[in-house]
Amino acid sequence: MPPSRSLRAVLVTVAALPVLLAPSIAAAAQGPPAERSPAVQSPAVQSSLVQKAQCEGAGVQRFGPASVTGAIVGAVTHEGRGYVVTRGLKPPVLAEIDLATRKTLRSVRLPDAPAAGEAEGAWAMAVAGGKIYAGTYPVPDLYRFDPATGGVEHLTSFGRNGGFVWSLAAAPDGKIYAGTYPDGRVREYDPATGAVRDFGVLAAGERYVRSLAVDDRTVYAGLLDKAKLVAIDRASGAVRELAAGGTGFGAVAEHGDRVLGASGNTLFDVRKDGTDARQVGLGDITLDMIGFAGDGTAYVSSRPRGTIYRYRTGDTALTEVGTPRLGEETRRLVVEGDTLLGFSGSGGMWTMDVRTGQAVFTDLIEAGLPTGSERPQSMLLTPDRTLYVGGHFSLTIRDLRSGDQRRIWLPGEPKDMVRRGDKIYAAIYPSGQIIEIDRRDRIRSLGYLGHGQQRPWDLEYDPRTDKLLVASAPLGANLKGALSVVDPDSGQMDVYVDVIPDQSLMSLSLDSRQGIVYLGGDVLGGGGAPPVKTSASVAAFDLRSRKVLWQVDPVAGYRTFQDVKVHNGVLYGVYKRNASWFAMDLVTRTITHQGPLPGYGELTVHRNRVFVSTFFGGGNAYELGTEAKLVATGLGDEWYTNPQLHFEPGSWNAWALAGRDLALIRLDPRCPPLTILPAQS
Repeated sequence: MPPSRSLRAVLVTVAALPVLLAPSIAAAAQGPPAERSPAVQSPAVQSSLVQKAQCEGAGVQRFGPASVTGAIVGAVTHEGRGYVVTRGLKPPVLAEIDLATRKTLRSVRLPDAPAAGEAEGAWAMAVAGGKIYAGTYPVPDLYRFDPATGGVEHLTSFGRNGGFVWSLAAAPDGKIYAGTYPDGRVREYDPATGAVRDFGVLAAGERYVRSLAVDDRTVYAGLLDKAKLVAIDRASGAVRELAAGGTGFGAVAEHGDRVLGASGNTLFDVRKDGTDARQVGLGDITLDMIGFAGDGTAYVSSRPRGTIYRYRTGDTALTEVGTPRLGEETRRLVVEGDTLLGFSGSGGMWTMDVRTGQAVFTDLIEAGLPTGSERPQSMLLTPDRTLYVGGHFSLTIRDLRSGDQRRIWLPGEPKDMVRRGDKIYAAIYPSGQIIEIDRRDRIRSLGYLGHGQQRPWDLEYDPRTDKLLVASAPLGANLKGALSVVDPDSGQMDVYVDVIPDQSLMSLSLDSRQGIVYLGGDVLGGGGAPPVKTSASVAAFDLRSRKVLWQVDPVAGYRTFQDVKVHNGVLYGVYKRNASWFAMDLVTRTITHQGPLPGYGELTVHRNRVFVSTFFGGGNAYELGTEAKLVATGLGDEWYTNPQLHFEPGSWNAWALAGRDLALIRLDPRCPPLTILPAQS
């Protein structure tokens, strides 16, 4: 594995973040005040009065947005202005930025489409006829912003709620081309008439048209699942294959008579007629954006480090130019003479001199980009009463004793976090990186999981071996997940790929006393590859011998675990696509109890009881025993990854989300179910 690298933690101050008042939090942690029982009462009456006192009160306290974001997805430039769309806000914001002053000039909200649902962002943007086009998710709609009037309008929809417009490209004649998910199609929109043309299925079973480029005659589309670069004749609609990669084509660009396409760790360079195909190996990097200079020189941005490289047809390798900021993703790359202009996914804009590699980075929040509450990725409560909430490229840290809080930059999305001593470790998507955060907010990279493992879903710390354990899944058409054992001091990673054959890993649960970690699988892998198994497995992995001891399929036909948790010799499991739970005796490996759930989420053990929080269906929490006993409802469906509960030690109060607000809720299983009402506007 590559040696550990240091990342500079960038502290971002956000005035819009709510200030949590220490007295309020301290009072909330104590729970509702208890009533005094009369001096003389029967034991039954006394018990009833005590229970009444425990259960009285609202049972929930809100502390404002759990995580505030300035992250962006799509970006374009036009006549000295930059245009970006926020990520995770409802509705999303389209902002105009003066490229000279690096200040936000104005912003508009993308309105909800009729009967289509709420958008949360726009990965795809393009410019044509002096107007700005944006393609949204999770409703695959097309919008147009007119810089002259400041007006924004909904143009058309390419599918139902749950879809994406992944890519947009404008042809020289002003027509707009959109690549969509989950139908894997390219569509043409004619601004002159409003007509939409569908080019049909580009490859059987394809779901993602992840990247597009277009010239006067041809649309060039990068397919993710089937890993193909195809050319579509704009007049006839005929489709021909230009290249086939090992993984999906995430970036495509055209210039002159050449097309470049990035597939995994390979750059494909081919003539537009399909001849003179070349390949350049990229080593341990992948590319996310390609920009051409007027002379045909291509500049490319890379993951996971964010480094910029130069390439010309005939080169056998890329030439490093510089790194604007380590660990960033690039959403748009524009070449203007000797200067590169880039927009970063965390919510940043930068320029770089290609002659020197020197870069200037501007945080868009500081430039006036409107912020808002986002759907959190993860949460962690530590014994010193510090609460960590992971967002998109950020971590909000709250001292629950003083009420102080701060927000720091992270190199991606922290899918899970764990504490080891006075340090926090986070598993980052989409790089598959494991990072360490110390008390001074300094970030150290332990390295990357590699082996195609870019979705780290679950993270635990084993105090017996002093190792981190990571359950992960690949991206794209790959079924094989991995268990990784990581040394937090050296960064040494032992990655056990395909530990459950032909399944990715969604979850793990450690029995440190036995030295066994239990793994929950998913037969669908990274998506896009036909599964070869029909049921998700649980496997017991011995950390001493580094061998699988046994593997079972608890419920036939259920394909994806969301979480597993071991407690007192019983393995509890929650299924994702067949929302349900079960309890399995680890000695006999037989199910003792099971039942349906309205959704899925994460399990937690507190005071010798097992709880699960679920979303879809309004957001509920349950205690699992012989049945799923409802303890709270109305939490909302606003987690980005999976709902979590983090209990205060010695009480029934848990930190969670109520909508997108951070909330402290009472989950006493002796009380009637808590109903959480929507926040008052």
